[in-house]
Amino acid sequence: MKTTHKILAVAVLAMSATSLAQAQQVRLMTGPQGGSWYPLGGAIANIAGKEGVKVQVLPGAGIANVKAIQLGKADMGFGNSISTVDGVAGRAPFEKKTDNVCNVATLYPQYFQIVANADSGITSFADAKGKSIAVQPKGNTAEFMTVQMLEVYGMTYKDMDKVSHVSYTDAVSMLKDNNAQLFTLGTTIPASSIMDLASARDITLISVPDDKYKAMHDLNPGYTKLIIPAGTYPKQDKDVQAVAYATHLIARCDLAEDTVYKVLKGMVDNQADLNAIAQVMKKTTVKMMAEDIGVPLHKGAERFYKEQKVM
Repeated sequence: MKTTHKILAVAVLAMSATSLAQAQQVRLMTGPQGGSWYPLGGAIANIAGKEGVKVQVLPGAGIANVKAIQLGKADMGFGNSISTVDGVAGRAPFEKKTDNVCNVATLYPQYFQIVANADSGITSFADAKGKSIAVQPKGNTAEFMTVQMLEVYGMTYKDMDKVSHVSYTDAVSMLKDNNAQLFTLGTTIPASSIMDLASARDITLISVPDDKYKAMHDLNPGYTKLIIPAGTYPKQDKDVQAVAYATHLIARCDLAEDTVYKVLKGMVDNQADLNAIAQVMKKTTVKMMAEDIGVPLHKGAERFYKEQKVM
C-alpha cells in the first residue's frame, strides 16, 4: 500500500513538473525580416531564458499576431496599438472581438512611412495613382494602413498599375530595379530597409498633410501625428509629417501570470539589450510601458507595475 502511495506521489510530482515546464514555454510572434520586431524578439527570448522562460521566436505581423494569440496559436507577440484596439472592439479587419488578448508593455512609437524613388515624380501620396507600389502581405498593420490611406485620398488598389504584397527586403529590391515606384511600411526611424534603398537610389519621403492625417484619425482615434526629422535619411532636407502609433507587447490573457511577470521583469532589468536593437527604446521608461492604451492589462504585468509603483 505504501509502495502504491509512493508511486502515486511520484506520478503527481512528475505531472506537476511537466505542467510547469509547459507553462514556461512561450511562443512569441514577431514581425517580418527587415523590420525591428524580429531581432527584438530574439533579444527578448535571450532575456527570458535567464528568467527560466523558454521562448520560441516566430515570424508574424501586427494584425496576424493579435489573431494568433486570440486563437491560442501563439502566447505572446508584438502588436500595434491601433490594430489591437480594433481587435478588442471587434472592428475591421477583425471578424469579432479579441477577448483573450491583453497588454503587457507599451514599447515605442512606430511611423507609417511612405517612400518613393526620387525620379518617379511622386511628391504626394495622390501621385501614386497609376503607379506600381510595394506593400506588406495582408495581416500587416502597415498594409491595412495603406488601404486606409488610399481611402482618404479617394483611391483603392484598383487605381494602381500594380500592387505587390511583399517583405521589406523584396520591396526594396523592387524599387531598386524600378519594378515599383513607391513603398509603404510601418516601423521605427531610421528604417534599415529605407536606408538600404537610399544607398542605391535617391529617394523621396512623402509627408501626410494635416487634412489627410485628420481623415486617418477619424478612421482610428489611436493614430497620432509625429515628425520624421530632417536628416533622418540621406538627402532628406526637411521634416516629414507621418501618421504614427505605438508598438506594444501582448499576451494571451490566460497565459500564466508568473510567466508574463518574469518576461516583463527581465525586459526591464535588461533594457540595454533591447535598446541595442531598437534605439528608440532608450526613451522608454517603466511608467511609459504601463500606460493605458485601451487594451486590458495582463495580471502578470499589473503585478509588476504595481511593485514598481507606476500604477
